[in-house]
Amino acid sequence: MNIAIFTDSYYPRINGVTFSVNTYATSLSKLGNKVCVVCPDYSKKQQKDSYYDEFSMDNKSNFQIIRIPSIGLVWSKEDRGARLDQWKYIKKQMDIFKPDVVHVNTEFCAGYYGAIYARHRHIPYVSTFHTMWEDYLENYLKLIPSFASRKVGKELIKFYLKYVSLIITPTEEMANVIRSYGTDKKIEVMPTGIDLQTLNYKKNYSVVYFNKLHKLLPIIRKKHILLYVGRIVKEKNLDFLFDVLAEVRKSVKDTALIFVGDGPEKNALEQKASKLPFSWNIVFAGYRKREELAYFYHLADVFVFPSKTETQGLVTIESMLCGTPVVAIGEMGTVNVMQGDNGGFMVKDDVNEFSSKVVELLTNKELHKKKSEEAKEWGKQWSVEGLTPKLISYYQEAIDNYKKEESK
Repeated sequence: MNIAIFTDSYYPRINGVTFSVNTYATSLSKLGNKVCVVCPDYSKKQQKDSYYDEFSMDNKSNFQIIRIPSIGLVWSKEDRGARLDQWKYIKKQMDIFKPDVVHVNTEFCAGYYGAIYARHRHIPYVSTFHTMWEDYLENYLKLIPSFASRKVGKELIKFYLKYVSLIITPTEEMANVIRSYGTDKKIEVMPTGIDLQTLNYKKNYSVVYFNKLHKLLPIIRKKHILLYVGRIVKEKNLDFLFDVLAEVRKSVKDTALIFVGDGPEKNALEQKASKLPFSWNIVFAGYRKREELAYFYHLADVFVFPSKTETQGLVTIESMLCGTPVVAIGEMGTVNVMQGDNGGFMVKDDVNEFSSKVVELLTNKELHKKKSEEAKEWGKQWSVEGLTPKLISYYQEAIDNYKKEESK
């Protein structure tokens, strides 16, 4: 099967959509499908600062990447918008590739090209809705009243619902939001899969890695570690963790908090941290290579996740697969992942409740061991190897249904 995946977010941009697209694109190509990822190009600086090697990814006979010339976005320095004068270029490249199905993963410029091409060439298209646009735009378009930005987000999604053959959402909560827009299209719930090989942890090498890490970040030596991995942006609610650390340290003084990741709010968050009386126990480790993350997860005692707008929460699954218990606020995608206290504790948006569960895990060795084993077992259901065949069946269903509609 020839599969064209359109996305406005791809490497060197790092976020959940990029991870999802790359994970499935790689897995689909390994199963013999021809995959073409269509995405914006990025600035030379972004490419230079990135940890990813495009040549190694785009050097396979059945996996290619097409970059659309793009422009910077005022409201998000990390993102790029595909230029809208590239229709002829996209059409030519797609006509050469000859997709059997188009898979749109974002609802911006590149996603628009995917939807239009599918309609133009009478090809079925599947759409995965990763982003809660009503909430996303409210965070970034501050000059527009909340009700207006939410309406824009809603109308944006409705455009893609008109011609889509089949809809995929990563969570049931997201599916319910899409249903509330009045669509009668079929919706399938399928989370982003995790490639277990990317979390490969070599115990022998861990001694070397941790020694290097302790030299670089000496404050974390012999400390209980709370870990956050992900983008450092407003919608992640990261200030919350400062209050949590303050409470936890009342009971377990030798506790430190590590942020792994980067983003537009990093400088502001570092400034806030520097003013706290326990600032030396807060570490910003920056972006890390994919293969390094497993070592951070194993280093941590508890993975802490305060986001209330997450559609999936992939990092919580990664943490679980590494045996690190999670304490997370039980909203949006976290509810779907944890489904209660599986692999840790799912709590209310309350500093005291959150902190008390962290303290329990830090002070009760038997509980920590139990939750660690539970987390590893619970996380296995998100294996990409098990989920990719399901995605292929959705593509085939979309193709079959489209042919039926066309023959009427």
